[in-house]
Amino acid sequence: MAHEHAHGHDGHDHSHGPGHGHSHSHSHSHGVGGHHHGPTDTGDWRYAVGLIVNLAFVAAEFTAGFIADSTALMADAGHNLSDVLGLAMAGGAAWLARRAAGPKRTYGYGKATVLAALGNALLLIFACGAIAFEAARRLAEPAPVASGVIIAVAGIGFVINLGTALLFMKDQHKDLNVRGAYLHMMADAAVSLGVVVAGIVILFTGWSMIDGIVSLIIVAVIMIGTWGLLKDSVNLALDAAPNGLDVGEIRAAFLALPGVTTVHDLHVWGLSTTDAALTAHIVHQRPDADRLLAEAQGLARGRFGISHTTLQLETAVLADCPTC
Repeated sequence: MAHEHAHGHDGHDHSHGPGHGHSHSHSHSHGVGGHHHGPTDTGDWRYAVGLIVNLAFVAAEFTAGFIADSTALMADAGHNLSDVLGLAMAGGAAWLARRAAGPKRTYGYGKATVLAALGNALLLIFACGAIAFEAARRLAEPAPVASGVIIAVAGIGFVINLGTALLFMKDQHKDLNVRGAYLHMMADAAVSLGVVVAGIVILFTGWSMIDGIVSLIIVAVIMIGTWGLLKDSVNLALDAAPNGLDVGEIRAAFLALPGVTTVHDLHVWGLSTTDAALTAHIVHQRPDADRLLAEAQGLARGRFGISHTTLQLETAVLADCPTC
């Protein structure tokens, strides 16, 4: 049986009993949408600026849409709000990640990011239903809209969204959270531009039905993005393996280590929207169990980017796995 000393979060040696190896690493982490390297602190000034400016604009845009009687403007405000919530979650996740685990919440507060993502997805689906209902009503009974207001407000939105996206452009390839913020704000800029085009069409043709059509297109854009968010957040809430981590591939990699005969009780799940954990029992026929443990932990961290591993080495299959 192996005996392993690993460094924990506090930097002190932690001893684990025979056959157990426990490792923490922040050098790699898996997000809902992919894989990034390096420690991530998303709680910087760019998120604060993006939140304040975009939240103020969402309120102004929705009010203008209500006054101008434009569902397209109100739909665009709803879309912008979805990405404001995304920015808030990224910053909130960083704040929660800095909170230490306690005697009751031994995993810390990372799972709150998963619950926030799930709540965000459900809220957006509800909002899409309300926007689509109103847009359908407008298509059945077209009403004149203030095209000048639509063009002006959506034009301001395009500038704000593009400016916010440019804040994140430089670091988008280094950090998954930054890239997510960049892509969200660029998508917002594109939708705002679409609303400007709708306003111009109404101004020159008087065809107010285009307002409702653009609203439905925006709803479709939101729903496409929200479906992925809903699916991933439900999976993480059910402790499924995060996107980008193939449990079969991990099992095969452990089995490929010299001397390993069986891998059982392999579990991979998300501690948060950015960090994954792994536990496994590894049955082996090697005299250098400590070295095997180091190899297995290095494999989990280096190849799969799993930040938190707990491995149990066994020289025979234990009674808790009679089917192995």
